[in-house]
Amino acid sequence: MEQPTEFVFDIPVGAGVATRANADGPPATPKDAATVILVRDGADGVEVFLQHRVKGMPFAGGMTVFPGGGVDRRDADTSVAWAGPDPSWWASRFGCDDALARALTCAAVRETFEESGVLLAGGANAVLTDVTPYAAARQALETREVSLAGFLAGAGLTLRADLLRPWAHWITPEQEPRRYDTRFYVAKLPEGQEADGATSEASSSGWQRPEDAIADAREGRRMLMPPTWLTLSELAAFATADDVLNAPREIVRIAPTLIRENDHVRVVLERR
Repeated sequence: MEQPTEFVFDIPVGAGVATRANADGPPATPKDAATVILVRDGADGVEVFLQHRVKGMPFAGGMTVFPGGGVDRRDADTSVAWAGPDPSWWASRFGCDDALARALTCAAVRETFEESGVLLAGGANAVLTDVTPYAAARQALETREVSLAGFLAGAGLTLRADLLRPWAHWITPEQEPRRYDTRFYVAKLPEGQEADGATSEASSSGWQRPEDAIADAREGRRMLMPPTWLTLSELAAFATADDVLNAPREIVRIAPTLIRENDHVRVVLERR
């Protein structure tokens, strides 16, 4: 059997890494989640949309992240109008069953809209270019007053799974009190749409070249979790947003381990 490849990150204690109080007890069960890496072509190459999470949040407070969040049980609604690769295709890429693949992809579209205002939907043959008519629906989704299926059906919209690509699969370390089993997607900003920071979970947001975001982290101007850092490192190798979408990807589960050493936490990443 091929041995896992290890990567090591050294993170100061308290820099967005929490450890559970009952260290000798069973680890928390990971919650299914989806994250979307939004990319676009900038003047100097590929840019990625990043958000600075509000300090004090239970998970990743103060960290710089991609839009995303946990799966809502209503994300599994089979009534969602769907265009693009079907759930079985996503299931084969992400190593899960069809029902979870559907829920993850719906969660990816919903969370992207809630947190950035980018809506990966439209008609069967057209993508939305103007999302301003759906501002109230965005707020209702964030407060869970409506489901994604209910919103799309009421607006006569189709979820555009063809705008997404599978990118990665990360699981929060067992040592953390809150854990997520997260599938990462990548999508190109649809023409005519704009990403914003109008979400209660982010203190600021914006577009940046991956290499510049990493430089900011190295120089202490932002904090990145290992999944974000490693993803940015990968994105920095591409010349255009289309190159990112067309890149062949083998999705393997990455399971980090936290090792506390004095005033730093050593994060060892294992690809399985």
